[in-house]
Amino acid sequence: MTLLSEVRNLEGKIQGMMSGLGFDVQSSTSLDVMTEDVLRSSEIEGVILNSDRVRSSIARHLGIETVGLPFPDHYTEGVVQVMMDAVRNNNRPLSCERLFNWHAAIFPTGRSGIYPIQVGAYRTGDEPMQIVSGAMGKEKVHYEAPPSEAVPAMMKEFIDWINTET
Repeated sequence: MTLLSEVRNLEGKIQGMMSGLGFDVQSSTSLDVMTEDVLRSSEIEGVILNSDRVRSSIARHLGIETVGLPFPDHYTEGVVQVMMDAVRNNNRPLSCERLFNWHAAIFPTGRSGIYPIQVGAYRTGDEPMQIVSGAMGKEKVHYEAPPSEAVPAMMKEFIDWINTET
């Protein structure tokens, strides 16, 4: 505990010196942390985002100067909007509408790549939703989601669980 106290004290002194030199340490730290969160969260899904585009989008949302940073593409901007809502409104309950808004932010064109998708709603239809790999005729199904008609009830159960304090 003593070592941690010493580190925090030194960190405060460094922040004070940097602030005295005109650096906005708090904004810079928030920008770095949120950029890493977005990048690593996307990597979990196998999506590699451009770190400069993510940083640019987050900086704009935080009101930080973006000179020299590239303008984010619509997908990156959507992912950042979702993260910003989740962080800024973490005290708000999760709802179907909020999830649908996040979905619409990530897929504003109603397409995933060249494929049309249903945005802002639970999926419908009889076709199974599967995670598949392999060549045609030699596909391997890694996961099959529950049937469409079961999704609304399962999501209600999930959202109720998320919104409980325990």
